[in-house]
Amino acid sequence: MERARFAHQVAEKRRLIKQYKMERERQQKLEEEKEIKRLRKEPIPKAQLMPYFDRPFVPRRSKKQPTVPREPKFCIPRHKTIKCCRMSCNDMSGPSRLQHLPSSVEKAEALYQQRGQLKEEQLMKKIQKLVGEEEKLRMPIAQGLPWTTDEPKCLIKPPVKKNTIPIDLKLHSDIRAVERARFAHQVAEKGRLIKQYKMERERQQKLEEEEEIKRLRKELIPKAQLMPYFDRPFVPRRLEKQPTVPREPKFCIPRHKKIKCCRMSCNDMSGPS
Repeated sequence: MERARFAHQVAEKRRLIKQYKMERERQQKLEEEKEIKRLRKEPIPKAQLMPYFDRPFVPRRSKKQPTVPREPKFCIPRHKTIKCCRMSCNDMSGPSRLQHLPSSVEKAEALYQQRGQLKEEQLMKKIQKLVGEEEKLRMPIAQGLPWTTDEPKCLIKPPVKKNTIPIDLKLHSDIRAVERARFAHQVAEKGRLIKQYKMERERQQKLEEEEEIKRLRKELIPKAQLMPYFDRPFVPRRLEKQPTVPREPKFCIPRHKKIKCCRMSCNDMSGPS
């Protein structure tokens, strides 16, 4: 019963997994069809022409005439137009005072001219300053002495620039090399001390062994060893004993196993032949 229930659960789980896979494949197909439709609706991009490498592009000056600036026309609201008309009527009724008001183009030209003059003045001041600094730094050329009996004047020596003192740069690699050399020296010194300690310990052990041998030689009593018989040398002989005859082994069966074997044999005999 339990096995049938387990088989039913496994079959149900497999059916659900298969259904889920089919649903997912269907969704993917629908998405692909939508993407294909969208791409079909989009315009096909045109192929780009390759540049002419033997005829490089040379920009040409355009033949179009430069744009002539025009006076802007500002849109005046209605309430302001009424006010302007009233003011013009009042002016016309009164004494005529015609004044020439500058336009926006004239204002812009005046502003550009003023800015250009200011730039030129700044440039001239900068050039004069650079020329003055170069004259100060220039080394004077020695002039010949005049043909007179007067004593020559001692000219003032120009200021001599001090020699540049080089700065001792400390590179990180040099510092690391010094530290590495110090560490290597420490390791070598440690290895030398360990080797020296081992040699000293071996020497002490040898001395102790020699002293122990000397002490044992003093304490032990030597015994004379028997001399061999040179007139009767040892000759090995073959044994006269007969070889061992093998016997069949006798295994000892425990008592409880004997009873069990007897019962099984009785059951077999009492059963159907």
